[in-house]
Amino acid sequence: MASEAPIAWLRDSDPALRWQVERDLMGEPPEVWEATRARIATEGFGARLLALQDPDGRWAGGAFFPSDFDFQSPEAANGGQPWTATTWTLDSLREWGLDPAVLRERRTAELLAENCYWEYENLPYWDGEVDCCINAWTVANGLWLGADITGIVDWFIEHRLPDGGWNCEWVEGSTRSSFHSTLNSLKGLLAYEVATGGTDATRAARHSGEEYLLQRALFRRLSTGEPVAPWVDRFAYPFRWYYNVLNAAEYFRQAALLDRATPDPRMADAIELIRAARRPDGTWLQARRHPGRVWFEVDAPAGEPSKWLTLFGTRVLAWWGSRTR
Repeated sequence: MASEAPIAWLRDSDPALRWQVERDLMGEPPEVWEATRARIATEGFGARLLALQDPDGRWAGGAFFPSDFDFQSPEAANGGQPWTATTWTLDSLREWGLDPAVLRERRTAELLAENCYWEYENLPYWDGEVDCCINAWTVANGLWLGADITGIVDWFIEHRLPDGGWNCEWVEGSTRSSFHSTLNSLKGLLAYEVATGGTDATRAARHSGEEYLLQRALFRRLSTGEPVAPWVDRFAYPFRWYYNVLNAAEYFRQAALLDRATPDPRMADAIELIRAARRPDGTWLQARRHPGRVWFEVDAPAGEPSKWLTLFGTRVLAWWGSRTR
């Protein structure tokens, strides 16, 4: 599968993407891709975001929203979620593979503990809040930076819904899990297990969330078997909080590496959606750009070939193909 991807095009990219191409698609030895990965801190996307960090450890002066964001503004009314505040920036740096030592040397975790509070009820940053997705990212980022996020991990166990997943709207009374919330919650629990080994309770919670998605083939309604929504095969990078089957399949690929498991056959239809979106030249198109303020663009405009989506798509299909080898 990797041989079918436009490798030269993919490799000609920012270090945040290039090291993953070298490791996962080209099979380069560690000394090659590790050297590329180290460059994230000094050039390209990673260096640009690091330069934008506030002296108090935050980005854009806020935890989830920039300090100047007006919730009554046309930007907010038009669904323009800003992507520049601390949580989103940490997500990007972590997902791109920045060495956390760079931010630990800056005392980022300590500074955020001192200066960063959630817009929801002014809660301390590393204590999390009431949103499943926000708490999941805080778990992953806290583990990465060395913060104590044990309380948030316990929160996930307590707030799992009866059907096995999670829903950020639980505070509004929802008792049915959400595809979006469940996937993001799973990412946080997986990060916890990778970093610590997990506990019986966290492993049980993760596996129940995975079952929630697998029982639905990653995109179908359990009641009717119909696709849950049109967005299931609309691929856009960065993924942000949005669900699609490529985002979900990438999670299951990573979970399988931890569990040393083969792909679950219940994913077959979702994999076919991913395969169907691949163009004859081996690329995937950017379906859209999620509206909202960004520091700078990191991928192609809507309708153009996306290097990030092509990396994810190629990697997922190669992993899936390995089950028959």
